[in-house]
Amino acid sequence: MKIFDCTIFLDESMMFEVRLNTLDKYVDKFVVVESLYTHAGNKKKKNFDINNYKKFKDKIIYILLDKEPESLLPILTNGEENLGNKRINTLKRIRLQYNALSKGIINADKNDLIIVSDIDEIPNLETIHDKVKNKILLFKQRLYYYKFNLLYPNYEWFGSKACRKKNLIDFEWLKYIKNKKYNFFRFDTLFSKNKYTNVKIVEHGGWHFSKVKNEKDIYYLLSNYGEHNEFENSGLSVEDYKQFINEGVLPYDHFLDKRSSIENKFSKRVKLEKNSSNLPDYLLKNSDKYKEWIA
Repeated sequence: MKIFDCTIFLDESMMFEVRLNTLDKYVDKFVVVESLYTHAGNKKKKNFDINNYKKFKDKIIYILLDKEPESLLPILTNGEENLGNKRINTLKRIRLQYNALSKGIINADKNDLIIVSDIDEIPNLETIHDKVKNKILLFKQRLYYYKFNLLYPNYEWFGSKACRKKNLIDFEWLKYIKNKKYNFFRFDTLFSKNKYTNVKIVEHGGWHFSKVKNEKDIYYLLSNYGEHNEFENSGLSVEDYKQFINEGVLPYDHFLDKRSSIENKFSKRVKLEKNSSNLPDYLLKNSDKYKEWIA
């Protein structure tokens, strides 16, 4: 069984370097897709340079998207309809980028393991081996912000997900499978595309290093990623994020219902805690190299 690690890329060169070095001894191919359009629809330059990763060059399959999805909805007004169209267009761009990863697994065998993650969601593959019996693997990960060792306490993140190629419907399907194993007697799972019973939760399943960037780069990311409309409505600025980083706080609570209003979501700040235990060995052994990103 070969392992294909698949992710999408915006401008996260350092994070991809950490990912490569952490997963190299387990992964056979790293598939990465970059688009010349952000999820918000803004044109961008090509940021990925394979020559930055010469040690891993033979393992990397790089795919560049140079066009927008077909049938984008018109953006004409500033009303609710306009906001709805923006959201639909964003989802179309996300779908196109994720599903372009399929070009990188053409030569994979039907029993090879396919992993999909955002680039800052790094799975722990120490316990993964040929005997993957479940249809789907969900990696339970620790969540960090701004620095590699600023932990969001008591929160479980399910970012990386995996299945064998023969079970893969498409990458968007795999990425958005619900983060739990459902009871065998839940009949709704028979007809669902995101609820499954044949699932293994991988404990100690890795790390989500969210927004390990400076305040300007965080602002650019949030203005262009999937939920950019929500961020724009929050009114948060570059200076706000400079303060959040300095204070080690997150301006919103992940435990609040996603359907909560913008005002409620950003009403509670969460204090992050310094915690360097259980980090990837690569980061621990190269702490001097990444000292700017360790609190």
